[in-house]
Amino acid sequence: MNTLSKRACLLACGIAVLLAGCALYLFFQKRAAHSPEAAYTACIYQDGQILRSISLDQVSETYRFTVEAADGGYNIVEVSPGAIAIVEADCPDRLCVLQGRITDSLLPITCLPHRLVIELKPGDHVSDAPDAVAY
Repeated sequence: MNTLSKRACLLACGIAVLLAGCALYLFFQKRAAHSPEAAYTACIYQDGQILRSISLDQVSETYRFTVEAADGGYNIVEVSPGAIAIVEADCPDRLCVLQGRITDSLLPITCLPHRLVIELKPGDHVSDAPDAVAY
């Protein structure tokens, strides 16, 4: 084996180890997000203003409520123990309904036509303070 093929083999092995490490990290992060100790608070925003915050670990029965949009449209939100979803909407594409239930903070539910965002935040405390301050 010449020197060039040895270097290429070492580079390929290094990349494979790096990819395996990233995959393991993501696997354990997702597993930690689904752990029973993880308590989430659902924050529902419309036009950038918080409408409601719901602690999902304190929900015992499934219930629904309607969020009215400024353009006359609506979204029906379903809250169940540990999960939240938009189950009905009158927006043209209904992508918010297709997102389904969320149970972790990896991806929020968004309805762009009605300017509605539902995101899960870890813990019971929801703060309006910024996450970081830049100078």
